[in-house]
Amino acid sequence: MASDEPEGVKPYPGPAGGWGALRAVARAVREQMGASPDTRALLQMNQPDGFDCPGCAWPDPEHTSSFEFCENGAKAVTWEATPKRVDPYFFARHSVGELWQWSDHDLEDAGRLTLPLAYDAATDHFVPIGWDEAFARIGTAMAAIDDPDRMEFYTSGRTSNEAAFLYQLLARIYGTNNFPDCSNMCHEATSTGLPISIGVGKGTVTLDDFELADAVFCIGHNPGTNHPRMLGTLREVSRRGAPIIVVNPMRERGLERFQDPQAPVEMMTLGSTPLASAYHQVRIGGDAALFKGIMKALIEADAIDLAEGGNGLLDRAFIVDHTAGFEELKSDIAATDWRAIERKSGLTRAAIESIARTYWQSERVIVCYGMGLTQHRHGTENVQQLANLLLLRGNIGKPGAGICPLRGHSNVQGDRTVGITELPSEKFLARLDQAFGINSPRKHGHNAVEAIAAMRDGQSKGFIGLGGNLAVAMSDPEECFAAFRKLDLNVQICTKLNRTCLLVARESIILPCLGRTELDVQASGPQAVTVEDSMSMVHASHGKLKAASPDLLSEPAIVAGIAKAAVPHAPIDWDELVADYDRIRDKIEAVFPDFHDFNARIRTPGGFRLRVGASNREWDTADGKAHFLVHAGIDEDDGRGDTPLTLTTVRSHDQYNTTIYGLNDRYRGVTGRRDVIFANADDLAAMGLAHGDVVDVVAGPDRVLARQTVLAHDISRGSVAAYYPEANGLIALDNYDRQSGTPSYKSVPIALRRAKTSA
Repeated sequence: MASDEPEGVKPYPGPAGGWGALRAVARAVREQMGASPDTRALLQMNQPDGFDCPGCAWPDPEHTSSFEFCENGAKAVTWEATPKRVDPYFFARHSVGELWQWSDHDLEDAGRLTLPLAYDAATDHFVPIGWDEAFARIGTAMAAIDDPDRMEFYTSGRTSNEAAFLYQLLARIYGTNNFPDCSNMCHEATSTGLPISIGVGKGTVTLDDFELADAVFCIGHNPGTNHPRMLGTLREVSRRGAPIIVVNPMRERGLERFQDPQAPVEMMTLGSTPLASAYHQVRIGGDAALFKGIMKALIEADAIDLAEGGNGLLDRAFIVDHTAGFEELKSDIAATDWRAIERKSGLTRAAIESIARTYWQSERVIVCYGMGLTQHRHGTENVQQLANLLLLRGNIGKPGAGICPLRGHSNVQGDRTVGITELPSEKFLARLDQAFGINSPRKHGHNAVEAIAAMRDGQSKGFIGLGGNLAVAMSDPEECFAAFRKLDLNVQICTKLNRTCLLVARESIILPCLGRTELDVQASGPQAVTVEDSMSMVHASHGKLKAASPDLLSEPAIVAGIAKAAVPHAPIDWDELVADYDRIRDKIEAVFPDFHDFNARIRTPGGFRLRVGASNREWDTADGKAHFLVHAGIDEDDGRGDTPLTLTTVRSHDQYNTTIYGLNDRYRGVTGRRDVIFANADDLAAMGLAHGDVVDVVAGPDRVLARQTVLAHDISRGSVAAYYPEANGLIALDNYDRQSGTPSYKSVPIALRRAKTSA
C-alpha cells in the first residue's frame, strides 16, 4: 500500500466483474457455507425451475445460462443458506442489551433464526415460545389496540406475491390501510410521478428492447454494486456499438468497464468491455437542471432544423396524437436560463448539448435510472422531467425505447401490484370486497415516514414487519429507535436477527420464516411462490433447500396464523388458502384482472408479462393522453439554493440495502472499514483539507456523523458521498419529497469540519 494512503484504502485498477467477482463469490461461499452441499443452490438461482434471486429485480433472460447469478446474488444466497444458527442457546447467552452493542453486520452474521421468540423484560432476553402461543399473544395485543389505524403493517420487497396479498387482506380486514413499505424509501417517486405522466408507475421496456436500442442512458445508478446482472446487458449494448451515456456524480467502475465472468476470452486475456461512451458527473441535486438543459438544447436545435428546411427533431405526430401539455412545457423550458442550468447541474452548456445531440441522433432510446434520481425532495418531479424528455421524441411505446426504473429487491414491484399500498383505489377495494365478502376501509393509510411519525407521537401502538429492517433503513434512526420503543407491539417476521428486532416494545415477538431458497411444503405438497421483476415479468420461484429449522413456517403460513388470531371472525378460510398457493393465486386473479390465467401462465418457463399500457401507447390517464408536466424552477432542494456541499448516501459493494455482508468496497478501493466519506479533491483543497484527514460531517447542530476519514475521489464539485445506513442520522425525518414521501437520502446539505484530535 502506498505510504500516503489511509489504512484500508488502495485504488482498484480492475474492471467490474471478472476475477475479482469470482474471488468474492468463492470467499462468500467459503465463509458462510464452508463445504456444505447446499452450495448447489447457486446453480438453481434464476433458473426456470429454480428459485428467484433474493437480491435485485433485474429480469431473467429468455435463454438462461448455467450461471444466472452475480456476485451480490451469490452473497445473498450464501447469507441465507448459511449453516450458522441463532438458536435458544444463543439467546440464553446474549441479552438484548448486549446484542444492541453488536454491529449490524455481526447481528445478521450470527446466522438463521430457528424458532419463535418473545422478549422477557425481567431478564432482558428473548426466550423461545411455540407458534400457537406466539400467534395468540399477537392476536391479544392487536385486539387491545383501540383503533385499527393505530397498527402499522410494513412489507419488505423480498416478500412474495402470495404472502403480500394475504398480508394486505389481513390488514384491511383488521381495518386499516397503513402500509409503510420499502417502496416508500426507494421508487415511490416513480410510483407517484409516472402514472400522472404516462398512466403507469412502472417501466415500459423489456429485456428484448435493449437489443434494439440505438442508445442507452444510465442516470443515477450503479449497476456494478446494486444490480450486477445488468452489466451483461450493457456489455452487449456496447459491443454492438450503441452509445451508453452515463449521468452520475461519482465515477463508478460498474459504469466504466466490465469483464464478463462467463466470457472465456475476456477472462483468459484479462480483457474487458468499455461501457460508458460518455460520462457526465452531474452535481448532486442538479438532475432537474440537467434534464431541462437537455430539453432546452433539443428544442433549440429543433427550431434551427425547421428554419433550415428540415423536418425538425421532435416527434410532432406523436406529440399531437398522444400527449397533452406540450406548449406549457415548451414555454417553461424557454424561460429557463442557461447560466442557471450550468450552475445548478455542474455541467457546461457544451456538455449538455452533447448529451442532447446523442439523444436526438438516436431513433430509439432507453433511459435507465435508480435512486440517485428518486431520493430527493423533488424526486417525483425528477422522474416526470425524464418522462418529458422521452415523450418529446416519442421514445415511449415503441420497440427499443422507453423508461426503465431500476428496482431494488426482487419483488418490491410485485408487492405493490398485489395491493401493498397506503393509497388504494376504489376500483381495487371494490373487487377485493367482492372476492372475499368483506368491507375494506377507505381511509388512506400511512407511508413509511408517516408511520414512524405516528409511532413517535404515540398515535400508532402496534407494528408488524413482514421482512426488512425498517428502523435502520429509515432516515433519522434515533427518531425511529425511540418511536419503536414506545409501541405496545413489535412483531418481526424475518430469517435473521437485525436491529429492528431489538427495539423492544411492551410485547415483542420474532417469527422466523423460510427463505427464498428453501423448500416450502404445505398440505397439498411443495409450493411455488411468484415474484414480479422490474420489467413486469411475473414468474415462479421454487425453493429447493432443506429448511434451516423444522420449526420454520412460510410467510403465507405466518400471515394466516396471525390473521386467525387477530381477526378470528373474518369470513376467510385461511388454512385452505395456505394449503395450496394456487388458491391464493386464484384470488389474486379475481381481484386483479391482469393476472388472468395466473396459475396456468406461471407454469410456463419464464412466466408472463403483466399489461403495461404505456408500452403499447395506451395511456391509462383520465383523458387517455400522456402528459408533459411542468416543474417550476430547477432547485431540487426546496429553496435551500446552492449549498456549498451536498451529500448523497451510497451502498458499498459488500452490502445489499441494510444487510452488510462485509466491510469492503472493492471498486472504490476501500477494505475493512466503512468510516469514510468521498469528496472532490478541489473542494477539499478549498477548505484546507486533504485526502486522509479525519472530519466530522455536519448537517445541523444535532446531526453530526463524527470522525470520518475523507477520501479524495472522482466525484463532481460540491458533492460528497457517505455510506448508507451509517449516514442516515444526517437526514431529518421531515426531509422528504412531499409528493411521494420518499426520504431525501440523496440531497443532504452538509459542511465538513476537521475532527478534534482524540485524547
